[in-house]
Amino acid sequence: MSEILTGLVAPADHQSALKSARRIVVKVGSSLVTNEGRGLDEQAIGQWSQELALLVKEGRELIMVSSGAIAEGMKRLGWRVRPKEVNELQAAAAVGQMGLVQMYESKLRSCGVGSAQVLLTHADLADRERYLNARSTLLTLLKLGVVPVINENDTVVNDEIKFGDNDTLGALVANLVEADALVILTDQKGLYTADPRRDPAAEFVYQAQAGDPRLEVMAGGAGSGIGTGGMITKILAAKRAAGSGASTVIAWGREPRVLERLCAGEAIGTSLLAHTPKHQARKRWMADHLQLRGAVVVDDGAVDKIVGEGKSLLPIGMTAVEGDFSRGDVIAVCNTMGREVARGLANYGSAEARLLCRKSSADFERLLGYVAESEMIHRDNLVLARA
Repeated sequence: MSEILTGLVAPADHQSALKSARRIVVKVGSSLVTNEGRGLDEQAIGQWSQELALLVKEGRELIMVSSGAIAEGMKRLGWRVRPKEVNELQAAAAVGQMGLVQMYESKLRSCGVGSAQVLLTHADLADRERYLNARSTLLTLLKLGVVPVINENDTVVNDEIKFGDNDTLGALVANLVEADALVILTDQKGLYTADPRRDPAAEFVYQAQAGDPRLEVMAGGAGSGIGTGGMITKILAAKRAAGSGASTVIAWGREPRVLERLCAGEAIGTSLLAHTPKHQARKRWMADHLQLRGAVVVDDGAVDKIVGEGKSLLPIGMTAVEGDFSRGDVIAVCNTMGREVARGLANYGSAEARLLCRKSSADFERLLGYVAESEMIHRDNLVLARA
């Protein structure tokens, strides 16, 4: 496995992927949250909360994806052995969530930062409307300086809709909110070229490219019988997060002030870097999107704002709507001659968009009964057409 080290660097030669990250998803595992199943670790949660609060006050946006509900529920119910029946696991999760969210809420509040509980299932992220609603809620919470505490909704999931592990959930949330980075706090220092408990020649991997297939072999995936206590799910989560341009750091959750130090640029754990920066990844996806659901025609003033000034598309600049599309679909933005000047993600469906043509945001509630966004397409979700 020595060839896997090609291109990897020593700690002194690189900085943490979090130094310039503004929006960060932090995932922490059950063994850390519950002190190896003995119950919620108040000291550890308090320390993470202090770090989260400090970073929020510095202007960063933090989301915590936390395991531990089932383990805490088992303790409260007096169960020594993890049940196998799904209904009993769901009951334990329901009981444990009470304590888990209460702990985070009290610790974050004591640090002067608000918190919110968000429970998700795979179905929430598979359905377009629920996906966009979850995204809007999370982005609003972040804008308000609130730390969302997310867990899988174990009280209702079954084998068909569950994420399967919170590493995957952390990556999906990173994709959902277009995070700059994902931090996976675990009970291991990071990734090794082999299981260090079995192979004394195992070397620590300080930095690599997320998605490198050799990492999966090292972590116990196909072609290897190593297995390193769930590291494979973290490698796959990093690969998924990299799809939206988020780099991943896998680090030991007991490392003192781990989040502060990572954000200060200190190299801790294993950094798995995304190939493409976040905005480039998103815009490339939109530029290459072949199945456009429709289009909006805009006046010359709107074209100047979009192309010349990099502004969002406002409905007041729209003159017509073509096709049948839903909120979240990729649509074309065309000038009055029918030439595509840009494309992006629609904040309103075609029926609503037709009502909003030539209207200002002050008219939205009167026309629709609600206001989703003030823009038809936000500038972050716009990409100019190729010349």
